[in-house]
Amino acid sequence: MANSIEKHYSSDNLLERIFAGLVMAGKNPFALTVDDLASVDEFHSRGRQSTLELAKLAAPTSACRILDIGCGLGGSARFLAERFACQVTGLDLTHDYIAAAERLSQLTGLSERCSWRVGDATELPFDNACFDLVWTEHAQMNVSDKTTFYQEIARVLKPGGRFAFHDVFAGSSTPTFPVPWAEESGISFLISEQVAKALIQSTGLHIETWVEQNEKTAAALKKNLGQPESQAVPPLGLHLLMGPNATIKLHNHLKNMQLGKITIAMGLATKCGPTEP
Repeated sequence: MANSIEKHYSSDNLLERIFAGLVMAGKNPFALTVDDLASVDEFHSRGRQSTLELAKLAAPTSACRILDIGCGLGGSARFLAERFACQVTGLDLTHDYIAAAERLSQLTGLSERCSWRVGDATELPFDNACFDLVWTEHAQMNVSDKTTFYQEIARVLKPGGRFAFHDVFAGSSTPTFPVPWAEESGISFLISEQVAKALIQSTGLHIETWVEQNEKTAAALKKNLGQPESQAVPPLGLHLLMGPNATIKLHNHLKNMQLGKITIAMGLATKCGPTEP
């Protein structure tokens, strides 16, 4: 299963194509900022805007040690490291993504604040109670064992630590494929918001906030997909990650939301127990 998921996300010559896009966009690949990369390295609904909203919920500080599960190219992790001057570890199953995350962090001058690991979200290669904040955006859809996924998050959090999430959940019926996280149903493992809430809280995490994102996400997708067909494809964008059927995936993502086949929410949970001094 892990091989199928990595195959879905892997992309030939990814860094070379990102560099080419940067040059076409008038950017210097060897003097980058996190903002230069935002259109391609924040692979989740509404990109940077949703990252900003989730960061507002999580309220990290410079003292935080953060784990980003399913970090992709590392866009959110680099944003957090730069904006809050904190230490962030990114973990992803896809080797291509981690290799790109490492190089892009070097080019943005954030290597000292960001570290990267290839790994499985259900077998986190970290000690108990070693992170102040666990962060994940659009990753659990590809995780079949949700119970272990949430248990592992609770395990690596310090008492009083926070879990910030932005995810896609199951709606009223099976979604139409392909979608950004899966070409077909074999690697898509959606659960309802109700089931997710119960699983999260069963691990000793207390849900503080749960915010529906359906209307915002649908509106943003409609705006992006409503551009004239004659308009040139931007040199940088998520199409570099999603492949030649990127537009089909995004149209299906929107239709699935509109028909209630999926829902999107973000939230914050806190690990029960006293905060460590």
